[in-house]
Amino acid sequence: MGSLILPASGPVYADAQIFIYSIEKHPTYSLPLRPLWEAVARDDLEVVTSELTLLETLVGPLRQGDVVLETDYERFFISPGIRLLPITALILRAAARHRAALRSLRTPDALHAATGGSCGCTLFLTNDAVFRRIPGLPVAILDDLLGP
Repeated sequence: MGSLILPASGPVYADAQIFIYSIEKHPTYSLPLRPLWEAVARDDLEVVTSELTLLETLVGPLRQGDVVLETDYERFFISPGIRLLPITALILRAAARHRAALRSLRTPDALHAATGGSCGCTLFLTNDAVFRRIPGLPVAILDDLLGP
């Protein structure tokens, strides 16, 4: 198993999967993500994500009626070192450009890519290989750390 190499500076963008794996303590992915959250706790890094992540992460707990998990997400997103970035008209236009260039790119992924690009992230952490196709996005795929 590889390890997550964190940047020395700049925000780290995390898409919704990263939060789901961490908060729900996924048996495969939560351990490789531990260095990220330890760096955030030490105030060494800031993790940013789109407000869209709030929607994406709350769907499961709401469907299941799991108020405890819903509260865990809500609390996590207001923790020091975590910042939700708004979906602005500028982000929407950049997302539209991504979708126009990559026809198979879904709207939520285009919004994440546009938000990550807009904040100058030094690492875009995901487990979705589609983001590799976005030019200029400094993508790290979590599965790549786990090896074959």
